[in-house]
Amino acid sequence: MTKLDGRQIAAEKLDGWAYLPGGLHTRIETKDFGTGLALVNAIGEVAEQMNHHPDVNLRYSAVDLRLTSHDTGGVTTRDIRLARAVSSVASALGLRLSAVDVSRAEWALDSPARGSIMPFWAAVLAMEPREVDIVDPAGQLPDIWFQKSGGEEPRQRWHPDIWVDPAQVQPRIDAAVAAGGNLVSAADAPAFWVLADPEGNRVCLCTWQSRDSEASGAGESGEQVA
Repeated sequence: MTKLDGRQIAAEKLDGWAYLPGGLHTRIETKDFGTGLALVNAIGEVAEQMNHHPDVNLRYSAVDLRLTSHDTGGVTTRDIRLARAVSSVASALGLRLSAVDVSRAEWALDSPARGSIMPFWAAVLAMEPREVDIVDPAGQLPDIWFQKSGGEEPRQRWHPDIWVDPAQVQPRIDAAVAAGGNLVSAADAPAFWVLADPEGNRVCLCTWQSRDSEASGAGESGEQVA
């Protein structure tokens, strides 16, 4: 089955869903555990009927969902159909999907010798190495990708990439600036924006937009934080 790109997914107009690297994400506020459990059970029945299953995080007050087609490493029409089915299930229970607070964090380590340091981090975190990143087989830890950079010191070696829905970028920038930070660069927007805290530590806000291929979750921001 063909993997869909960001523009194809956006054209589906899935209200309440955010496309972040490799999957569709949503949060459904349930207010109490019993309602959340009923929601998960109802989604489980639909998923079984469709033979396609979401990743589910059930908390006391909310249910977080991620839809992805593991055989393709991204979003396919199966996920689009399941997303619409989940939306219908939630609506029938009087619940609403939201992408406002949904995000995905990754970490980037800038190094002139990423090939020699990746095995250490994969070992100490019990993660699996790929070409330029390491991933948690259980999906619990954020991906870590290794960006080739210069060896000048002092510099910031670690920086987070925060993937959000495009509609949430400006509210997050506004909140960060109000909290004492500043917008360092929007030169690569809408792919990513670089922000810094009051001490100059940087972070990238990333979206799927303006990327040549589907966001892989590794090395996408391209921001070297000197």
